[in-house]
Amino acid sequence: MKGGKYAYAWSKVSQKGKITIPHEALAEYNLLESKKLILMPGSKRSGGFGLTSEELLKDSPLHIILDENPQLVTFKTPEGEAVQIKGKTFCGVKLSKDESIVVPVETLKNYGVNPGDSLLSVRGSRYAIGFPVKGPIIEEAKKHQNLETYK
Repeated sequence: MKGGKYAYAWSKVSQKGKITIPHEALAEYNLLESKKLILMPGSKRSGGFGLTSEELLKDSPLHIILDENPQLVTFKTPEGEAVQIKGKTFCGVKLSKDESIVVPVETLKNYGVNPGDSLLSVRGSRYAIGFPVKGPIIEEAKKHQNLETYK
């Protein structure tokens, strides 16, 4: 994509909050073996969320989030339940064998995502797969009819 961003595919959000993650993205971020994943807020410009793991965050400037909130990876709070940390929404989810996650609809709304939306999965930082919901990358991706859509 223009600007150096790489888009994997579109993922349609089911009515129950199920989102299939492209295999290529999971492999690139070494998330295939991670059963517990973390949703974190996307950028102000793009919105949406990032999908990451404890392993990726441990070596990042964001490790303090895990240090101060271990319930995100130990699932002491229910899976998919929104946790507010310094005014931002995080939640823990499990990766299913079919390479999908299920995020409660109410939690998704914290990220500006609703059932029926098509999310673009993109190579984000080295710490998370990006799922932006707005901005120039979304407009550019709409021009590329060859991007696969996961349902």
